[in-house]
Amino acid sequence: MPQLLLASGSPRRRELLAQIGVPFTTLSADIDETPLTGEAPDAYVLRLARCKAEAGLLTLANDAAYPTACVLGADTAVVLDGRILGKPADEAEALAMLAALSNREHEVLTAIAVVREERCETRTVTSRVRFRVIGEDEARRYWASGEPCDKAAGYGIQGLGAVFVENLSGSYSAVVGLPLCETAEILQRFGIPCWQRPEGDKS
Repeated sequence: MPQLLLASGSPRRRELLAQIGVPFTTLSADIDETPLTGEAPDAYVLRLARCKAEAGLLTLANDAAYPTACVLGADTAVVLDGRILGKPADEAEALAMLAALSNREHEVLTAIAVVREERCETRTVTSRVRFRVIGEDEARRYWASGEPCDKAAGYGIQGLGAVFVENLSGSYSAVVGLPLCETAEILQRFGIPCWQRPEGDKS
């Protein structure tokens, strides 16, 4: 069975992949995540997912321990009015983002790429999230919790930020960072099934 390596430092992606019973190892795949001039958000997330996977595969080129390894890369972007909302640099930017998202619907795009040797399969999943009205005092308390600091658009749907979500159309796991249905489908085509027993489990 091919070995799987996750080219991501995201603890949320690690938790999601473990949730579906896929054994994997993580590796670092540092790339420049600056959007290209005029690059559309869907093209941006797909390019980054593929670049992460290919960068991860390149690091294994001379590693005999991974002769048949597959590498999974993923990237997520929150998009409002065609503009990608990154991680807030400070409280003022976080509050501005939450104010812009308040009482509105936005898109969350997550792309995945799985590579092995010359083969590459990709998928992009689009979800729509609608926020209720968020008051300024509430937004300040949310910032003070520390959760928005490292989150795209300054919120985490899997954490305290869930209280803002009025409606979600699409994939919850994709909004968190990894679309599990689509990921499982691609991995199975690479010969990596889900629901594998942990080592030593005889049940």
